Order: sequence, then C-alpha cells, then structure tokens
Amino acid sequence: MPNQTDTLLMIKVIYPSLTKTEKKVADLILQHSDSAMMATITNLAEQAGVGETTILRFCRKLGFKGYQDFKLSIAIDLVNLPTHINDEIDEDDDYQMVARKTTANNERMVQDTLGTINMIELKKAVKTLIGARKIYVYGLVSSGTTAQDVYYRLMRIGMNAEAQRDAHIIAMTAALAGEQDVVFGISTSGGTVDMVEAFRRAKKNGATTIALTGNGESALAAVSDITLLVPSKEMPLQGGSFSTKIAQMNLLDVLLTLVTMELKDTAYDSIKLTAKAVVDRMV
Repeated sequence: MPNQTDTLLMIKVIYPSLTKTEKKVADLILQHSDSAMMATITNLAEQAGVGETTILRFCRKLGFKGYQDFKLSIAIDLVNLPTHINDEIDEDDDYQMVARKTTANNERMVQDTLGTINMIELKKAVKTLIGARKIYVYGLVSSGTTAQDVYYRLMRIGMNAEAQRDAHIIAMTAALAGEQDVVFGISTSGGTVDMVEAFRRAKKNGATTIALTGNGESALAAVSDITLLVPSKEMPLQGGSFSTKIAQMNLLDVLLTLVTMELKDTAYDSIKLTAKAVVDRMV
C-alpha cells in the first residue's frame, strides 16, 4: 500500500499519464467514490466499461498490490475527506470573496502536498543531498525562480550548490555532472524536453537525479532516481500558477528543513557565518 498518501488525490496527480481506458476508471472513482468503494472488481469494470485487467493495472499504477488494498485506501480517504467552500472564482465575486477563495485554495494545496509525500522517497532525497559533492538545481521559466530559492537555502547551510534556469547552460552543466553529484530538477509537468535530456545526460555520467514534479508518470520521473510529487492544478495555459508554486515551496521547505536537521552543527555554523556576513549591511 502507498506510504501515507491520499489515494483520491494521487489519482488526480497521475491522471494525465493514464491510458484512455484507465481514465474511465479514474473518472468513475472520482465522481462516484462511495459506490465504487462498495463494488466488486467485476461490477466496477462493468460500470467503467473496461476489463478487469484494466482495473488491476490502474491499482498497480497507484502502488497497490491488488484491488482490495485499493478499496480499503479509498474507504479511509472518504472518512477523512475535508469539507471546504467552492473555490471557483466567479466574475461577480467581490474583493473579499476572491481573497477568501484564493486563500482557501492555497491552504488546501498545502494540505494536499502532505497527502502526496512518499516518506521513502523523501528520506532518500535527504540522504542523497547530504552526501552530494555538488548539487545542480535546475528550473525553467517560472520554476527557475524556485530553483534559485533552493540554491539560496542550500548555500546558507554550507552545501556546494548552483542554480541554473537557462536551457543551454543546464545542458552544459549536466554534461559536467558526475558521480557523487546530484541533479535536482523542478518541473510541474515533468515533460519539458530540455529538463528530461539534462537528466539523461547527467545519469549517463553517474550523477543521481531528483525530480520535483506534479506528474509521477512523466518522462522526467521516468529518468529520475528519486521523485518528489506535488499536487498541481496547472494546465499548459496556466504556467506559473501561484497555488502550484506554494505547494512546491511547502515540500521544499520540508525537504531542506530535514537536510538542515541532519547536518546539525555544521549547518547551523554556516547559517551563523552567512548571517554575520550581511548583518552590517542592514539599515
């Protein structure tokens, strides 16, 4: 069974990567979770208009050994399902309502992040970053600013890191990454060709790759040694969604806080030194 994850949320996360028949199963479960939880595998297959093998393949994509484990997880989800206001913003909403709905959406995205964290992958990411000789942090377009934030946090705790947001420089630095180095890529879709090719090049040289993405079945996740998933409502025409960035920053905060805690005195000494270096420059 998946490690402490929200199954209904995970269905939404991997939805873009599902086959046409698997999407029929996903749609049925998301729209009729209560009845789907009570159905046998035969009944669910009939309702979705697919074969039983499709149901089993769908369950395995979510990390379950079989259909019964999947049903149990859905039942737990339904018990813990939160209630919230409709966050769809209407053109008639006043400033106060827009503020409330936006805030509610962002709060839910942060909570959803907790539901998608795979603790095994998170622990692997912490251990890998701590043992890295150098960390290359990559992000394109709006993800580039997030990459810069990650670099800043890593630098302040004394780690050897750099951030790149230009596709050509990403390609060149990935070619220089080698054993004991880590390439950390941030891509909501996980389908950006430049990022995927950089990961392939770095892996060929022996570097370890970590992806922060909203699609666990994406091309980037497929070439990653470690995948950290975040929920995303971002569509191709909605690049740079703040709610998605908030979810990313929340998971990154968890990750880098754990790295800092593991490094202990070494990290805190570096924080003191970097703080002291700029304190005299404050007004």
